Amino acid sequence: MTQGQKFCLHERLAADTISLGRSRLCEIRLMNDKTWPWVLLVPALAGIREIYELNPEQQSQLVQESSALGRGMMEVFSGDKMNVAALGNMVPQLHLHHIVRFEGDPAWPGPVWGKQPPVPYDEAGLAEVKRSLAPVLSQLIIA
Repeated sequence: MTQGQKFCLHERLAADTISLGRSRLCEIRLMNDKTWPWVLLVPALAGIREIYELNPEQQSQLVQESSALGRGMMEVFSGDKMNVAALGNMVPQLHLHHIVRFEGDPAWPGPVWGKQPPVPYDEAGLAEVKRSLAPVLSQLIIA
């Protein structure tokens, strides 16, 4: 991170996701695709592209937040597998995808990327997924 630089969410993440709040380290974002329960953690630090660029305390915090989010999402959505990935080929800003997968979902057993166009949430669906995620987020979000 360059001294004096301010965190700014990448434009693609801003366009494709919905804010769910802030944790101690990260912006918590819901992918606007109701096909899969899909939440991103974006460390709110300027200029970070890779996990190894975080200092040891930040790395530990990211792992704790990722683990809590993944465990909570699996409990809430009763998935068959939790996929966690930090690819960054399209968006260089460090972000971790947390995607609950189900045997027989539209991309199973392959990756979700490029399988089908995103299916945006409608108002009722967004309210429902936020309600479902509330117990998980309450453990992560700071006031």
